Amino acid sequence: MGGLREALDAHVRRLAGTPLSALIAADPERAQAFALRCGPLYVNFARQRYDRAALDALFAIAERADLAGALRRLLEGDIVNPTEARPALHSALRGAVAQSAFALAARAQAVSVQLRMRELVQALAASPVTDIVSIGIGGSDLGPRLVVDALAQPQARFRVHFLSNVDGHAAQRVLAGLDPARTAAVMISKTFTTQETLLNGGIVRDWLGDAERMYAVTAYPQRAEAFGIAPERVLPMWDWVGGRYSLWSAVGFPIALALGMERFEALLEGAAALDAHALQAPLRENLPVWHALTAVWNRNGLQAATQAVLPYDERLRLLPAYLQQLVMESLGKSVRIDGASVAVNTAPVWWGGAGTDTQHSFFQALHQGTQVVPADFIGVRQAAHGFEANHAALLANLLAQTEALANGQDSEDPHRRYPGNRPSTLLLLDALTPQALGMLIAFYEHSVYLQAVLWQINAFDQFGVELGKQLASRLLPALQGQGQADDPVTQALLEVLRTGE
Repeated sequence: MGGLREALDAHVRRLAGTPLSALIAADPERAQAFALRCGPLYVNFARQRYDRAALDALFAIAERADLAGALRRLLEGDIVNPTEARPALHSALRGAVAQSAFALAARAQAVSVQLRMRELVQALAASPVTDIVSIGIGGSDLGPRLVVDALAQPQARFRVHFLSNVDGHAAQRVLAGLDPARTAAVMISKTFTTQETLLNGGIVRDWLGDAERMYAVTAYPQRAEAFGIAPERVLPMWDWVGGRYSLWSAVGFPIALALGMERFEALLEGAAALDAHALQAPLRENLPVWHALTAVWNRNGLQAATQAVLPYDERLRLLPAYLQQLVMESLGKSVRIDGASVAVNTAPVWWGGAGTDTQHSFFQALHQGTQVVPADFIGVRQAAHGFEANHAALLANLLAQTEALANGQDSEDPHRRYPGNRPSTLLLLDALTPQALGMLIAFYEHSVYLQAVLWQINAFDQFGVELGKQLASRLLPALQGQGQADDPVTQALLEVLRTGE
């Protein structure tokens, strides 16, 4: 880890006085040389604050860390989650990229479940059901919600509604206007013990009148059956699939209902194509490797505390929230795999929103604020609507913002001065198809994993979310007047909640 920091520091110091605009001007081939394509996904790193010598150092780090071997171990099903002694074989859900016995066995299981999903989709399509309520939280919600929102079509057979928050207002709003006789529900929980999902599932079951039109996705089918859901309506998960990597599994059942099974399978095919690229492409031509090295450069070299993700496509408006969980739950670690403390900063705070709306909210801080925020800008070349003037304006704004952040603009009036030197990466999809979206999501998954390898942390556990859950379960009886809290501040707050005083 010390070698990583030293290798970055030498180049950061060397480049400290060279603005990004000068780096670009000094290298006429930079725009082409710092860009890669994989199928419908094009990524341009020309506006990152490094030069070719710094990139050489970064790729030397990648060689020393054996990122190629790390990708192979991930895809072949090696134990890459040592704290829980598990592989992380979400890639097997979407294709047979690796040929190890374990990966092929996992792939066979995935195909079997996809066949069952297809049968359930067909059965529901032949029923009077028009609406589906998907009940889950975290990885059981964010992935399906993103994909359905991005790819849903007006003529779809089902309308899919998502319920995650334990706040009863969420259930009230989702169910308002639906007809219980024409609604089915899917409960998604790996353990089937998640408090929010069980409480919301109970509300929906009571609203439906019984569990006859309820389905479940879980690694513990007996718990779903105890809830009243018949075994033939329960789809399995496995412990080698983490929640935030699970949309490719039966967790994607709401996606298949919303889009149709063929489009869900196309999503898987796009992700599998990126898996193959990650496994086979040399490091210098490997999209997730380059993105991961850039992220480490910005976090540990430039000391950037946050990272923005800015999709210039309304259909990708939920991508920032999805990536926020993927990155911060995976990389929000301060302890290495060997139990020692991490010597450098890990996960930056990921945040963002859809352009052009965000230009009228937080872009002021991006251009003239005191903190430099690296950004991923995401655009789609071909729109799926006929409003050509709107799409041209959208793309013009996308290009303008990346140029303005990089180059800035001088002025004698300090209030009208744009400092520039703000790095960004531009990602372009040819069109927002299921294949392209699958590829985009898998690209970020692999980048996150490789950052974890470089930092020597575990991308696949999330023990940090457990303590608050444990405390909440102990405080629930106290809120209901049965006992007291151990913490004096919490006890005082309980009294305020009980009495209003």
